[in-house]
Amino acid sequence: MSNEPQGFEPLSRTSPFTDLLGPIYQKKDPSGLIIGLRVEEKHCNARGIAHGGVLGTLADIAMGYSAAFSTEPPTPIVTASQTMDYVGKAEKGDWVEVHTDVQKVGGSMAFANCYFHVGSKRIARASAVFSVIAS
Repeated sequence: MSNEPQGFEPLSRTSPFTDLLGPIYQKKDPSGLIIGLRVEEKHCNARGIAHGGVLGTLADIAMGYSAAFSTEPPTPIVTASQTMDYVGKAEKGDWVEVHTDVQKVGGSMAFANCYFHVGSKRIARASAVFSVIAS
């Protein structure tokens, strides 16, 4: 039984870490890649809300994948800096969506922002700078 909203599919690129964290979903949208996660007990802190580290990881995935795959061919990047601001919360059972805005992908650096939503409520924002890996 699937628990993601219509249009979402399992994240296309995974790693041992994202497999532990997941399941993580993606949806391709005209505005870019949207990342989604249904908050489970394993994602929660002692207060019963999604741990900030989980949201930080989702931000890194959303912005990194969106920036890298905004170019053809994809630009190889690694995270150099990330900032998070938490203004709300996600609880067990909530569907969290991460919408990303890629500012620029250049020859040596890339920049992106993202916003977290639970329903119509914005719960966090993040920004990141990525270093382009020389090929």
